[in-house]
Amino acid sequence: MTTTAKPVGLWSNTRYLLWLISDTSKGLAASLAGFAIPLITLAVTDDPAQAGIVAGVGVVTRLITTLYGGVLADRHGRLALMLLGAVVATVLAAVFTMMALADALTFATILVIEMLLMVHSGLFDPAGESALKEIVSDATMGRAQAANQGRDAALRLAGGPLGGLLLGVGAWLVGIAMTVAYAVAGATAWMLRGAARRVDAGPSRSAAPSPASALERPSAGHEIRDGFTWLLSRPDLRGVLLLTTIINLGFNAAVTTVVYGLQQSGHSELTIGSMSAGLGAVMLVGAFVAPALVTRVKAGTLTIAGLLTATVGAGVVSAIENPWWITVVLGASVFLLPALNASMMGYFMVATPTELLGRANSAAGVLGMGAMPLAPLIAGFGLTLVGRQSTILFAAALCAVSVVLAVSNRGLRDLPAEAGWAAHAKQFEIL
Repeated sequence: MTTTAKPVGLWSNTRYLLWLISDTSKGLAASLAGFAIPLITLAVTDDPAQAGIVAGVGVVTRLITTLYGGVLADRHGRLALMLLGAVVATVLAAVFTMMALADALTFATILVIEMLLMVHSGLFDPAGESALKEIVSDATMGRAQAANQGRDAALRLAGGPLGGLLLGVGAWLVGIAMTVAYAVAGATAWMLRGAARRVDAGPSRSAAPSPASALERPSAGHEIRDGFTWLLSRPDLRGVLLLTTIINLGFNAAVTTVVYGLQQSGHSELTIGSMSAGLGAVMLVGAFVAPALVTRVKAGTLTIAGLLTATVGAGVVSAIENPWWITVVLGASVFLLPALNASMMGYFMVATPTELLGRANSAAGVLGMGAMPLAPLIAGFGLTLVGRQSTILFAAALCAVSVVLAVSNRGLRDLPAEAGWAAHAKQFEIL
């Protein structure tokens, strides 16, 4: 396993810092959209089922386009794609702002906006994720992923209250904030490209292919298939895909049901945003301890412990309706998620060859998130047909299935701590 990054410390790596700023700005914009669009849909339609349709169609759109985004990330310069993606997103956010100012947000227009934003994410996010392997060495990948988890937690901490405050003024203000954030992502992506050209000697993995190689390369469908074939051939990776699908569906269905239920009960956007901030605060604390856990505790052990706490939290929250107690229970259930995610994502990045990383990332995302479109549909239709408690208990039962699968999966249980990732992954290399 090789990487083009020099063996420098994580926080002395200027390119990583630029990447982090760009990715964080993009993440803030996406967090604001993810918070605001479901609530705007509920306010416009007063129908949880329609809100579930918007979210479900958005997830399906992203899953499909992610497959082609992985091909783009492996065919073309990843840093250039980061810059192009930020420019496209800035335009989309500006259009959303103008529609909000014109009072043109209806179920149909919101659905179109959501689909366009998800097409953007699917096509361009794999490039940003894959570029990290060119910037960070294998030896610091686990800590880089832990830092990214801390960033994500901070976004969750700020995104909910900020989204609630902005949405309280008007959807147009959310659009302006998204536009500014995407513009910052574009500016720092441009700086990152310049820094990469100065630091890298010789041709880089982020360089665009030559015209000759473009003529010789196989079809997009063939390249997508290569990503799935490689991923499913790895016994150290394929075992976690099914349980990832199930836990993502179960836990996200539970949280989405909670959010929809609070809105339908008359709680304000600020209250819902504050709950999201509470979860972000807990995950931020979890992210601070994640580097120590990633370097000392086996990745398999962290994964099983994280799945178990999430399952217990989803079950308990079904009996609670007070938003502050909901925050406490869900907060306890997500404490280990930063360490879990850092371990699994870090090992995946180390184990995957650079030239295949975009497609493998996309394949893992589709397999792991394939059932995610059902989460908002379960929440929306579940609230309408069977009520809040039964819907959340069904989601908790799905989470419990993932725990059983994890405990019985030897390939998952054997995944080591950070120092052993490269050696462990080498055992499964396909020559």
